[in-house]
Amino acid sequence: MQVDLFDFELPEERIALRPALPRESARLLYVPASGPFADCRVGDLPDFLREGDVLVFNDTKVIPAQLTGERIRAGSDGSSRVAVDATLHMRIALDRWKAFMRPGKRIKVGDLVVFSSGTATDPGLEAVVLEKGEGGEVNLRFTLAGPELDAAISVVGHLPLPPYIASKRAVDDDDLRDYQTVFAREEGAVAAPTAGLHFTPELLAELEYRGVMQEFVTLHVGAGTFLPVKADDTTEHRMHSEIGVVTKDVAERLQTARDDGRRIVAVGTTSLRLLESAARATGRIEPFSDATDIFITPGFQFRAVDALMTNFHLPRSTLFMLVSAFSGLDRMRAAYDHAIAGGYRFYSYGDACLLERSA
Repeated sequence: MQVDLFDFELPEERIALRPALPRESARLLYVPASGPFADCRVGDLPDFLREGDVLVFNDTKVIPAQLTGERIRAGSDGSSRVAVDATLHMRIALDRWKAFMRPGKRIKVGDLVVFSSGTATDPGLEAVVLEKGEGGEVNLRFTLAGPELDAAISVVGHLPLPPYIASKRAVDDDDLRDYQTVFAREEGAVAAPTAGLHFTPELLAELEYRGVMQEFVTLHVGAGTFLPVKADDTTEHRMHSEIGVVTKDVAERLQTARDDGRRIVAVGTTSLRLLESAARATGRIEPFSDATDIFITPGFQFRAVDALMTNFHLPRSTLFMLVSAFSGLDRMRAAYDHAIAGGYRFYSYGDACLLERSA
């Protein structure tokens, strides 16, 4: 499909730079499979769900994956150094990460990157460039591994806010709280599963009281989620990979719910992509622990998810393509027109919508 089909005009003032507080006060647009839309609040979510529905959350935790350092050319005496930034986006071994480097064009295989020289409270952090891909992507092998590497990253790294927020303001202490879900526990994400940001312990308790079940899966969201689609046709776009886990127990409970005729409601496109990856081979939700680069566009056959809660996404993005596949392109264009006209706030800190699957 032509990528232009997924374009729309979004006024800059619709981009949210701070979240709604309290979290469940954010607006929620209900988009049923047919019929009129409903304007409400995230706190009203229990009214739109049924007893026995299963909400599936992504429990990944954002790490301080933005690193600043100096590049030293391989084979040099180290006297000539160039400042570089690295955004870690997928762990590939105990001592290795894939990362996006800036400036990326001058980075070469074998270069040493010094992120920290070490102090009494800082063990120091360096990495060697093992491979170089497209768009400034590199494979970095660090001098530390496992928990020691994690600890060093937590000392020298910074929270990687989405570029459309970071370009307008600096990260502050509020973001350390706001850009993390209340149920985050599995460290490894570079970006938050933003639909989950709207939930509070009180809202989760109310959903449980109403008989709505809750399950947790893990997809470590990578920086590739923010990459623009540069191709003219969706068939030419290469999707980024992310590591995901659906445990055996969770897979069995979710498939039992489907067999019983109960609805699976994904909270966020990350949860949906992981569940559909787990159901891709057999049509049933199976245990999953692997990388996934699933790219969902109109025509995709959904096998696991019946409803989706998600934020409002970028024009021409893979995520707007996903929701268009889920609820229909014309339906989503109408919903987004409604949201823009009605003053809804977009992107990571913005408002949400609850979508029913079109077929």
